[in-house]
Amino acid sequence: MGAGHDTVAAELVRRARERGDDAVVADVLALLPYGLGGALRRFYRGSVRYAPWVYAAVYRLFLRPGTGRRPSGTPLARLAGPRLRELAERTDADVVVPVFHLGAQLTGHLRSRGLLSVPSVVLVIDFAVHRQWLHPGNDHCLCLTDDAAGQVRESTGTSAEACGPVVAPEFFADAPGAAGWQRLFDRAAPGRPPVVLSAGAWGVAARPDATVRVLADHGFLPVVLCGGNERLRRELSGRTGVLALGWVTDMPGLLHAARALVDNAAGQTAVQALAAGLPVVGFRPLPGHGADGVRRMAALGVSEVAEDDAALLGALRRLTVPGPARRERIAAGRALFRDDAVARVADFAATARARR
Repeated sequence: MGAGHDTVAAELVRRARERGDDAVVADVLALLPYGLGGALRRFYRGSVRYAPWVYAAVYRLFLRPGTGRRPSGTPLARLAGPRLRELAERTDADVVVPVFHLGAQLTGHLRSRGLLSVPSVVLVIDFAVHRQWLHPGNDHCLCLTDDAAGQVRESTGTSAEACGPVVAPEFFADAPGAAGWQRLFDRAAPGRPPVVLSAGAWGVAARPDATVRVLADHGFLPVVLCGGNERLRRELSGRTGVLALGWVTDMPGLLHAARALVDNAAGQTAVQALAAGLPVVGFRPLPGHGADGVRRMAALGVSEVAEDDAALLGALRRLTVPGPARRERIAAGRALFRDDAVARVADFAATARARR
C-alpha cells in the first residue's frame, strides 16, 4: 500500500541479483482485474488519512490477532490468481515471495489447491502479525522476530523462522550524505537535537502540528517526513524551528544525522532507523496494525511508546544524548538483524526443487 512493501521488494531483488540469481517484482494490486487494486489503495489511503476510525473498525473486526477466525483466503486476492500463475510460469520461477499480506493470502490459496507449482515463502514485514498474513497453504514464513515466527506456527501450523528485517546495507554503514544533512539542521536550528517525525509515504499522522509544536517549544528540531503529502509540507513549512521535508531520497544520510525517530507505524522507516543506530519512540500511532506494531516493538525492547507529551519529551531527553540509555537501545535494535532473507529463500527453493 505505502512505499515500505516496495522498498523491501527492491532490496530482495538487489540481494538476489548480487548472488547471481534473478527476481521479478509484481504488485499484487496491479494483478487484480477491473481496476480493483487501484480502488482498494484509494479506499485504504482515504480511510487512514480522513476517517481512521473506519480502518480501526475493519482491523478490529477482521484482522487483529487473536480475534475470531482467520479469513479462509481473501476472495479479492483470488481474482489475481490467473495472472500470478501465468507470471510464475512465464518467468520459470523457483519460488514466490509475498511481502504484502494480500499476496500471502493469494499464494496460500493457490498452493492449498495445487494451482501454484512452486513454493511460496512469505516474508512477514510487520512486528504485529495480523490475520491476513496467515494462511496455512503457504510453505514457509520468514518473520522479523522469534515471537512472530512462533505466532505463525501456532496459528497455521506453517513452518516459520526469524530472519530479522530486510534493510539496504547503506543504513548500517557511515552514510556519506549525513554531513550535508547536519549542515542543513544547523542552519535551521543551531544547537537543537534533530528529531525525525515519520508520516510514511502518504504523509499520514495524527495531530502532527501539535507534536511539532511540543518538540519545537522544548528545544528540539522537528524534521517531518511528509512523503507525498504536499499539503502537510506546506502547512508545517511556515512554522519557526521546523524542517518539513517532501519525498526524501537519501534516507541513510538523514537518519545517520538525526538523534531520534518519532514513529507512528512500526513500518520500514522504523526498522531503517534501528539499522542506522537511531533510537525510536512510538507516539500517536496510526490505528489498527500501526498501533499494534508500535506497541509490539516496545514490548520487544527495541523502542518505547510515549503515551503523552511529557512521556515523549522525557524519552527524547534520555535517548538523544550520549549515555547508557541510548547505547542500550541502539544495541537492542541492531540485534534484530540476524540473517539474510534471500539466502533463506534460496535455500528453501533449492530444497523444494530437489524434491520435485
